[in-house]
Amino acid sequence: MKKSASVSSPASNPRLEFSVRTSAPALPTVILKPGEADRVVAGHPWIYAGCISRLTAEARDGEVVQVEDSRRRPLGIGFFNSKSKIHVRMVAPERVAVDQAFFEERIRAALAVRQRYLPDATSFRVVNAESDFLSGLIVDKYDDVLVLQTSSLGMDQRKPLILAALKAIFKPRAIIERNEMASRKFEGLPDANGALFGALDGPVPIQLNGLTFEADLRGGQKTGYYLDQQVNYRLVADFVKMLPGAQVLDCFCFQGGFGLHAAKAGAAQVLLLDQSEETIVTAQRLAKTNGVAGQCTFEATNVFDWLKTHGSAAPHEKVIPRFDLIILDPPSFTRNRASVPDALRGYKEIHLRALKLLRPGGVLATFCCSHHVDTNLFQDVILSAAYDARKVLRRVAQYTQSPDHPVLPSVAETEYLKGFAFELAR
Repeated sequence: MKKSASVSSPASNPRLEFSVRTSAPALPTVILKPGEADRVVAGHPWIYAGCISRLTAEARDGEVVQVEDSRRRPLGIGFFNSKSKIHVRMVAPERVAVDQAFFEERIRAALAVRQRYLPDATSFRVVNAESDFLSGLIVDKYDDVLVLQTSSLGMDQRKPLILAALKAIFKPRAIIERNEMASRKFEGLPDANGALFGALDGPVPIQLNGLTFEADLRGGQKTGYYLDQQVNYRLVADFVKMLPGAQVLDCFCFQGGFGLHAAKAGAAQVLLLDQSEETIVTAQRLAKTNGVAGQCTFEATNVFDWLKTHGSAAPHEKVIPRFDLIILDPPSFTRNRASVPDALRGYKEIHLRALKLLRPGGVLATFCCSHHVDTNLFQDVILSAAYDARKVLRRVAQYTQSPDHPVLPSVAETEYLKGFAFELAR
C-alpha cells in the first residue's frame, strides 16, 4: 500500500523551523536587567526605562521591538517609546504581525468577554486597555456609535488599522475620537478630538438596565458616560425592594444613574444632588423620559456643603435621620499618591455627615474610583467615620467595576473602582 505524502511542520523539521523564524526582518531587541522579567511573565505589559539593560539596535518611537530577559530568552513584542517613562508596552507574548487582522482578533476576543458577562447590554466598554492586552487603547460602545481613546504612541500611530478593525466588526454609525487625556502628554502626543468616521449630532440615547440615559460623546465625562457603574446601578436599586416606602438620597448624582434606578425599583421619594446645574437639568429630563419624575426632586448644590448643613445640628439638638438609602458616588478625590491624605479627609467627611442622615436599618452604598485608595483603606475611612458618628455598620455587599472593565490581579492598575453597602445596625 502506497503511503500518502506528508507535509512536515516547523516543529518536526528543524531546518524548516529555522527558515521560518529567520524569514521575518530582525527587530530591535530590548534586553531587560536581571530580575525585571518577572512582572512581564506574570502579565504586566509595562516596561519602564530603568528596567532596561540595553537595546541591540536603535529603535524608532512607536516601533515594534522584541523583548528578552537578561538571559536572552524571548518574552514577546511591544511598542517602544523613548519619550515615555514606560519605554515598552507589551502587546503579545510571541512574534506576530501587528496588522488589521491582529486588532480584529484581539477586539473580537474582548467583545466575547462582554457578551458572556453582559449579554443584554447595548452600551459597554469593548476594549479596556491593559485588561484586554491592548495597552494604550480604549474603545467604548454607545449603542451604534464607538468612542476611541489612544493613550500610547504605538496605538496612536496605528489608528487606521484599529479603525478598519472596528468598522469590520461593528459596522458603526460613527466613530468618535476623545483624546484629551493627560496621559497622552507623557507619550509626546497632542490632544485630538472629533469624528474619525461618520457623523454625530448631539448626545446619543443609551439603554442601561432598561432605563434611558444620554451619552455626550464630544464633551461629557470620561468618553461620554460612566459605563463602569452599569451593574452597580441595578444592584444598589435592589435594596429599595427591601425598604418599603424608601426615602433615597443620591449624592454626586451626575445624570441620576443610581437615583433613577432606585425610583424605577419603587422608591417613594428620591432626592438627587449634583454641583452641575447642567447635569441636574439633564437628570430632570431623564426622570420624565423614564416615567419617574413624580418620585424625584433635584438640587444643584455643592454636595459637601449640603451634607454639612443637613448633617449638623445646633448645640443640644440632634440630627433627625431622613433617608433609608444613601448613595455616595463622588468623583475621584486624588490623581496621585501625594494627595491621598487630603482625599481620605474628604471621604471621611462625607461619610460622617451621611451616616447622621441614615435611619437605623437603612443602607449606605458608597464608592471610590481612585486607584490610589485601595479597598482596605477605603473601608477603614468609612469605619473611622462611623466611629466618630457613634454608629455601628453591618457590611452587606461589596462592589467593583462592571465586567466590561475587567480586572487582572497581576496588573494592579486595572482595578480602580471599589464600593460597599453597609446597613446601619444602630
